[in-house]
Amino acid sequence: MGMWELVVVLIVGLVVLGPERLPVAIRTVSRWIKSIKSVANSVKAEVNEELRIHELHSNLRKAEQQNMEDLAPALKESVEELKKAAESVQHSYKQPVQQSQVEQKNNNQK
Repeated sequence: MGMWELVVVLIVGLVVLGPERLPVAIRTVSRWIKSIKSVANSVKAEVNEELRIHELHSNLRKAEQQNMEDLAPALKESVEELKKAAESVQHSYKQPVQQSQVEQKNNNQK
């Protein structure tokens, strides 16, 4: 929006809403715009993540079809990234399990 268009909108808003309600209306509209931008950014991030996951999944399928041999560099990177993600998930599950096993041993010894 250009400067003159903004001036015209402000003058029309001042005439229609009056000087008392115009600041409240501007704040309300700015909150709506912020919330819409927030939702749009959230959706954009989710879509990007899903596309990345889909790409990794398709690269993994290609790697499996080639029996994990003579892979292209992009496929190797995808496989390594998936291995790291799997290890981090396994590591995060192993810690609580190990802690609960230690607690059970301590309870059994009492």
